[in-house]
Amino acid sequence: MDETAKPLRIPPEMAIYAEKHEIFDLVQTLVTNLMVDKPEDPIQYLIVLLKRGSVQVPRVMLLGPPASGKRTVARKLCEHTQVIHITDSNILKEDTDLTKKALQYKAKQQDIPGDLWIKLIQQRLSKIDCVRRGWVLEGIPQTREEALSLQEAGVAPNHVVLLEAPDAVLIERSQGKRIDPVTGDVYHVTFIWPEDKEVVQRLERQKAVSEEQLVAQLMQHHREVHALRKTYRNCLKGIDADQPHVDVFDQVLTYILSRHCSVAPHTPRVLLFGPPGSGKSLQAKLISQKYNIVNLCCGELLEAVSADATNMGELIKPYLESGQQVPDSMVLQILTERLSRLDCTTRGWVLHGFPRDLEQAEKLQESNFIPSRVFFLEMTDDVAIERVTLRSIDPVTGERYHSLYKPAPSPEVQTRLQFNPKDSEAQLLQQLKEYWANDSSLQDLYPEAVHINADQDPHTVFESLESRLVGRLQNDS
Repeated sequence: MDETAKPLRIPPEMAIYAEKHEIFDLVQTLVTNLMVDKPEDPIQYLIVLLKRGSVQVPRVMLLGPPASGKRTVARKLCEHTQVIHITDSNILKEDTDLTKKALQYKAKQQDIPGDLWIKLIQQRLSKIDCVRRGWVLEGIPQTREEALSLQEAGVAPNHVVLLEAPDAVLIERSQGKRIDPVTGDVYHVTFIWPEDKEVVQRLERQKAVSEEQLVAQLMQHHREVHALRKTYRNCLKGIDADQPHVDVFDQVLTYILSRHCSVAPHTPRVLLFGPPGSGKSLQAKLISQKYNIVNLCCGELLEAVSADATNMGELIKPYLESGQQVPDSMVLQILTERLSRLDCTTRGWVLHGFPRDLEQAEKLQESNFIPSRVFFLEMTDDVAIERVTLRSIDPVTGERYHSLYKPAPSPEVQTRLQFNPKDSEAQLLQQLKEYWANDSSLQDLYPEAVHINADQDPHTVFESLESRLVGRLQNDS
């Protein structure tokens, strides 16, 4: 056979290694950090990043209307995670030419130009403390225009939190707000009051903001918030701020510490186990059709190889014709060759009919074909007998029927139905005996396997399978 005509094969261990060590996520994170931080020496920067142990540092934007609790949450976040707290006021405390230029506008009671403000933020976030420890931007950005400008400048958050509360609640909070001039901590006469009497003595009222001014600020926030949601829709989470501040912080922290769904390419490798009649073939077909992965039935694969004019086909043909079991070594050779082809390694596969016992399963693993999902379709022997022994096929149309679930549509069809001798109750009982003899050891080998009740509507079974196929399982992350 012409070597160039052979199907392209990719070693299975390549994909398994990449998924196990999250190589795609690692490279993506490194490239993102390079683009955001723009270090002068990229190689040295990456070396330092990799030596740190975790290449991900928090990059958080904490947004919300006035009096929603941004300052309190931001300070607690920084205490808990050791990230750098960035506010509009401390950005202007930097001793740089850009800061001096910005302060000149402030002195004249003029707004700082947008492009200058973005450069100031970018300048602060590029400092070594923010690069190494991460940052929380409090109340920045406030508009969609500002958000887009930050994106263009390479300021990309991992998480955006939007604190939300009714206007009436925010107005009440604003009127009772108190500031500790020493620490800058924010308190409230009703909601958050310090236990330390010394702190209580030095609390000051916030600079007076009339209710009319606050309403105007809230209206401005409402005008911009929809656009901000849209800008950061892939990483934004809204959190109800009208609850105890401890609960608000817990929810924010949980989100900040969470990982977004990985966009790494994932190649499904699915094993289906189940007694005869449990619907393995149907479920494999449904999975294959919906997710475009390769459907491999071991029995059908052996039949196809037997029909080919190849050495292996000639070797296994006598076994199939006599009804004997094909030796494991031959089955494994055929199966591993098929699983190594490009369609299986790039699209993934769903395998059923093999392995049937612990020895076969261990040999499959030794060949580096390790499933990412394993399902056991479970049902009782009585249900299996009812499903299998009463099924038949129309030799004219190839349509399958069942005496109870899908009877023949007419007497004419009924008279020509044929029953497969392999579906006799005696043979089925022997198959069930063999299946249950190996079931326990296979379950021990795959402790993370998912068990599905197969004694229900096939589409209900598929929904149960699908819910565990989509996204990462806990042990994947």
